[in-house]
Amino acid sequence: MTDPTRQRNQPALTISSGLIWLILGGLLAAISLVLLIPMRDFAPHGVALAAVIAIVVLYAGMVAVRFAVPPGRLRLALMAVDMITIAVVALGAVVAVALVAT
Repeated sequence: MTDPTRQRNQPALTISSGLIWLILGGLLAAISLVLLIPMRDFAPHGVALAAVIAIVVLYAGMVAVRFAVPPGRLRLALMAVDMITIAVVALGAVVAVALVAT
């Protein structure tokens, strides 16, 4: 018997087409870029720029996964991991810049 309220049984991780992951991932990437692009000249130099490049590459990877991987749990799991990685990279870069600035 499967419990429909379990986290791993949610539609976004089981039967979604992946479009919602692209939309939310794009929104997260855009917010991250809006924060990081003005920080690219702050010390430590290169951290924000590297994060910007990484976020663009990660989002491009998310789009590639959406169209290259067949529908199913694997595609959705890869897109979820990609979105989490975008958030971790952005947060790490902002924290690194903020710690040096204080």
